[in-house]
Amino acid sequence: MVTLLDAFGLAFMVFVHTAAVALLTRFFRVRMHTRWGGLVYALSLSPFVLVAGTLFFSGVLALGPDLGSVGAVVMIVIALPMALGLTFDYIWMPAPDEVDLPEKWEREDPEQSRRERLRP
Repeated sequence: MVTLLDAFGLAFMVFVHTAAVALLTRFFRVRMHTRWGGLVYALSLSPFVLVAGTLFFSGVLALGPDLGSVGAVVMIVIALPMALGLTFDYIWMPAPDEVDLPEKWEREDPEQSRRERLRP
């Protein structure tokens, strides 16, 4: 029987893995200047991050229930978050080319603004 804590642990793992895949996909889409480069890197490198996360969460932190088979773990904790994260970035988020960025971003120095306010 699965306890409530095990169910929350599994949901937390799926949520964190989905967010990681979405962030990795966005990172690769922004960095790659090719049409398919971001997708290829996301599909090839994200599973390594998810396997490491699964080993950490289920091994070190002992989150999640015993799913009974390796296939169930791969489908629920790796394949499902990959599909959700990729879908989130490619369908819901705007493409990196469509996002307007300022020409120049200047960071305001707090010391400089304080000195300007103190000047007579």
